Amino acid sequence: MRVGPYQLKNALVVAPMAGVTDRPFRQLCKRMGAGMAVSEMVASNSLLWGSEKTRRRANHEGEVDPISVQIAGADPAMMAEAAQYNVDQGAQIIDINMGCPAKKVCNVMAGSALLQNEPLVQRIVEAVVRAVRVPVTLKIRTGWDRTNRNAVTVAKIAQDAGVQLLAIHGRTRACAYNGEAEYETIAAVKSRISIPVIANGDITTPEKAKHVLACTGADAVMIGRAAQGRPWIFREIDHYLKTGTHLPPPEVHEIHRVLIAHLHDLYEFYGEHTGVRIARKHISWYTKGLAGSAVFRHAMNQLQSCAAQLAAVDEFFGELASYGRRLTYIEELAA
Repeated sequence: MRVGPYQLKNALVVAPMAGVTDRPFRQLCKRMGAGMAVSEMVASNSLLWGSEKTRRRANHEGEVDPISVQIAGADPAMMAEAAQYNVDQGAQIIDINMGCPAKKVCNVMAGSALLQNEPLVQRIVEAVVRAVRVPVTLKIRTGWDRTNRNAVTVAKIAQDAGVQLLAIHGRTRACAYNGEAEYETIAAVKSRISIPVIANGDITTPEKAKHVLACTGADAVMIGRAAQGRPWIFREIDHYLKTGTHLPPPEVHEIHRVLIAHLHDLYEFYGEHTGVRIARKHISWYTKGLAGSAVFRHAMNQLQSCAAQLAAVDEFFGELASYGRRLTYIEELAA
């Protein structure tokens, strides 16, 4: 799949997730097989660009191409300015957020709330496309609620405005993350537009990825929550799509190695104070389902330094390794 001048190595994309898809996570997922990763959303309000959070989100040092940055807002002029600002900071693709269902985003009529106002959708995408010379992509949901599914209309508006790729989460804003993803709506969108379409929602296994690609006709799949603590899911899916066979699950020592490297990247990126706090959720995700992890995670949340976290992780995985190199998840240990 191509996005403007960028040929992706495969059909696997990391979904933008606030508080998750920072630079360390994006780089890790790309190393683990993702063809592209989209950043956390950057606010379009220029008053926030000097904040530490926004400056950090605009830091792409050492990141593998293509660098895709998502912007969020509801004012066309501000969104256009934000697009140019992020291109100046190194963004090679600008992604527009019209998919986030979070109340704090929708309450200011941004994210998926924009799907209620198709004329405003058109003004925003046209303004952003005019503002930059890099590819512009769009992330949407299937509609505002189950009685107002307008993904096909919004997709046509986006394509006509010059958007070069569309990602669709197969739920309405009202559904949030409940219920099953509507792959039939994604298929309907794909059949009505000519730009590439990425399917998103409930893609948790290699088999599910293959099924979604087949039933929607999408050009790629986007994976979000399933990659939290499981960045190797991208290589697993890539291998399965190419060969029809499964890679063996990661061994205990590899999970340990990947987590330790991820922690070091987080500490370097955020500094110790913030890094330790950001690391807690990642440690929880990596260890969920492993023998003894509930007690470990509770103790981990009390630790206040990088050194203490690293020592605790080493101790936990050292004990786990005694069960055997291939015995990773608790279901296997019980077998």
